[in-house]
Amino acid sequence: MALNLKQKLSNNQNIYGTCILSTSPIWSKVVKGTGLDFVFLDTEHVPLDRTELTFLCQVYSAHGMAPIVRIPSPDPYAACMAKDAGAVGVLAPYVESESQVQQMVGATKYRPLKGERLQKVLTGKEELLPALKSYLQNFNQDSLCFINIESSIAVQRLDELLGVPGLDGIVIGPHDLSINMGLPEQYEHPDFERTVKEIIHKARAKGLAAGIHFPAHPEYQIKWVKEGANIVLHSSDMRLFRQKLAEDMGIIKKAVGDSHNLSTGSELAI
Repeated sequence: MALNLKQKLSNNQNIYGTCILSTSPIWSKVVKGTGLDFVFLDTEHVPLDRTELTFLCQVYSAHGMAPIVRIPSPDPYAACMAKDAGAVGVLAPYVESESQVQQMVGATKYRPLKGERLQKVLTGKEELLPALKSYLQNFNQDSLCFINIESSIAVQRLDELLGVPGLDGIVIGPHDLSINMGLPEQYEHPDFERTVKEIIHKARAKGLAAGIHFPAHPEYQIKWVKEGANIVLHSSDMRLFRQKLAEDMGIIKKAVGDSHNLSTGSELAI
């Protein structure tokens, strides 16, 4: 029996995934067998409604690829909806405060407990009775809680964010982080690289998973895995399709003597 994501991370193994933008059911058959442990479904930048999200979560789960869903904002109700859809992991974007992490932990590790009672538990003002504690642990046993680190403020507060019990890991958003640092898309800038190293090292030292999502360049993924990252979130179906199609069209057009001009239009930043 294959290990689930939580077991793999607990065993200090790497997990591998890509961002899926297509809502086609046939696409899952194409993705299956490519060595993925999970698929990343982004509802922050991609217009997926609840029905589509549920459909995708169920389809990819059936093919043995765990869905990790990024919600539109660090909203516990959005996190619960993602879990209801079938998400194994929930990723909250642009997290900058301890209270935001607590809310995400509450939504992913204490479902279906909500409201004032949950807040007391999260802040240590109330201890759960053994029966309820056992029930909630079983109910949420495979659930994973991740946060995006995407700003200088988050980096400054990193120890505080990583110290919230129940958090499973972090994913660096290189595009937003580089923008926030005033180094737009300068992924090889010494200050950017130093910051990424700091984030990964601190997360791993606390026993948390860490990853970074790059739209291209496998070399970047290899570099950061060697630095300690164990969540490999590489590219997207849209980017990889365009990349391969452009390559093939270039070969064909060159062979028959036609010019090959690539569009320089901007891409979706995820």
